[in-house]
Amino acid sequence: MTTTPEAVRRAPRSRRAATPPDPAKPLLPATEPVRLLDPTGTPLRAPAAYPEPPVEALVEMYRRMVVGRRFDVQATALTKQGRLAVYPSSRGQEACQVGAVLALRESDWVFPTYRESMALVSRGIDPVEVLTLLRGDWHCGYDPAERRTAPQCTPLATQCVHAAGVAYGEAYQGRDTVALAFIGDGATSEGDFHEGVNFAAVFKAPVVYFVQNNRYAISVPLSRQTAAPSLAYKGVGYGVPSEQVDGNDPVAVLAVLTRAVEHARSGKGPFLVEAHTYRMEAHTNADDATRYRDGAEVEAWRDRDPVVRLETYLRSRGALDDAAVAAVAEEAEAYAADLRTRMNAQPTVDPMSLFDHVYAEPTPQLVEQREQVRAELAAAADEEGER
Repeated sequence: MTTTPEAVRRAPRSRRAATPPDPAKPLLPATEPVRLLDPTGTPLRAPAAYPEPPVEALVEMYRRMVVGRRFDVQATALTKQGRLAVYPSSRGQEACQVGAVLALRESDWVFPTYRESMALVSRGIDPVEVLTLLRGDWHCGYDPAERRTAPQCTPLATQCVHAAGVAYGEAYQGRDTVALAFIGDGATSEGDFHEGVNFAAVFKAPVVYFVQNNRYAISVPLSRQTAAPSLAYKGVGYGVPSEQVDGNDPVAVLAVLTRAVEHARSGKGPFLVEAHTYRMEAHTNADDATRYRDGAEVEAWRDRDPVVRLETYLRSRGALDDAAVAAVAEEAEAYAADLRTRMNAQPTVDPMSLFDHVYAEPTPQLVEQREQVRAELAAAADEEGER
């Protein structure tokens, strides 16, 4: 007997073939970024999966965001004064920078990009040590093993592979360590992003890949990076659960990242989070952002200021008042003043160290160049002594 389409339509539901479950559904992000505060700081209903963090954690988040922003402004000024070779500002991304750190334990690993200076000082690393690399030193100023923080990474996406390897190694040794890799939107177009996320997924490495989508890869807009509905959807292709969040909503950022870290730590493998945010300053001090974005766009994002949003909310909860806000601002100014004083001290540099660690065995050309510099320094010292 032949079954016609009409007969199938008329058949009771119990006799129809069950629709197979969609295997991608548990991996998909929300269709809209998770948001717990609107841009004015008014609370929204929290989804069951992302309960609001304790108010004490949010007060500490506010403090670190204010201090972090003041650090960022001071570092930008130091660059203009010639004290730093370059500085990539993260102003406007304070919720992401601080929220990521607060979601982790001190024993967890952080894999930053060049834009994560604010996150590193929020993690408790000495700001002068953080800025050492950007000052022109040959290595970062802190001990990565001691601080559980990799050197700031300039090549795009290489930290994705490093994070996967360290996380897998920690899990292999029976530790419940989580690694968090910061990623820019442009880095998701790199091969190392694919390799890192794919490896982590296959071997269930406890990694959180945190994509800060600030709309531009230097001057390249997001529309020229991907045709996906959002960057969070890239996780689905690797079998990695993903989420997208309003990156200028501090409460939502901390809630989503806390869940992502718990997911990774529980042995379920990696988690990818995309934060929709915006960098208020140029890519670096060497960039002219007016060439590729207009002032109206910047002003629109200024109205979504994450620091103001969180302060407004905490005041409405009675967790902040004028005295508390003034005390945090005073702390931030003292932090910046100390940084300014210490960075204005001229470092002692041995010119001959330029030739150290270039090769395991110096080449004849390097030896010749080293001796030329040594002779020039000796001649300059003799000339100075004769004056």
